[in-house]
Amino acid sequence: DFTEMMRALGYPRLISMENFHSPNFRLVAEVLLWLVRRYDPEADIPADVDTEQDRVFFIKAVAEFMATKAHLKLNTKKLYQADGYAVKELLKVTSVLYRAMNTKGVELSDPPEEETSKFQFDLGSKVADLKAARQLASEMTSKGAALYDLLGKEVELREARTESIARPLEINEAEKVMKMAINSVLEQVQKTKDMLNNVALDEATLEAKIEKRKSELERSQKRLQTLQSVRPAFMDEYEKIEEQLQRQYSSYTEKFRNLTYLEQLLEDHRRAEQEMFE
Repeated sequence: DFTEMMRALGYPRLISMENFHSPNFRLVAEVLLWLVRRYDPEADIPADVDTEQDRVFFIKAVAEFMATKAHLKLNTKKLYQADGYAVKELLKVTSVLYRAMNTKGVELSDPPEEETSKFQFDLGSKVADLKAARQLASEMTSKGAALYDLLGKEVELREARTESIARPLEINEAEKVMKMAINSVLEQVQKTKDMLNNVALDEATLEAKIEKRKSELERSQKRLQTLQSVRPAFMDEYEKIEEQLQRQYSSYTEKFRNLTYLEQLLEDHRRAEQEMFE
């Protein structure tokens, strides 16, 4: 049963079914963590189960790990109950490890504590080796098919290769081809030199334009400074007219307010007379 499998796998503590008659989450978490580490020593599962949120996260992490690594579907609700129903879920994991240990020929009848502590079972590495073997087999199949196709063309290629080797080398034709290639390369070199010369000319032209613009900018800045330092001749007259205009505007606003007030009084007087006649 579950307790015997755990003892055979080398669990360091003695447990019995009585420990699960009432909910015992810490024991279930300890067993789960030990089984996960037994399955994959490098598994990264958080061991903190102090709060409710930590317990839910721990159960989900273990369930996801077993689903991805061992293809085992665990009932998270039953595991969270941490009672006899949780033992049935734990038995799924222990059964896999127990069968794997039997396959490797380990003696399971009352094994000594030292021997069971030395037992290490890493099924994750076996799964990785299996995936690598499948990938290599697929590559070998594709490479073999490609090699078979190439070997099928060997008859035609052998004839063409033999014909090419047996053909006498024509020096004049080879010389003609080499001269054409050399002339083509020389033309490319000349084009590149012309482009470099054009670039140099364009650079000189741009530098001359930049110097001209710089001199114009300096002259404009000097002229601006001169204009800013000189007070215009009409400035005094402008300031006097501005003061007069300010006084005229003040007088205008005062008269406009008075006129508006008088119009309002006239309107009130007319309205009072009209009401008196009525």
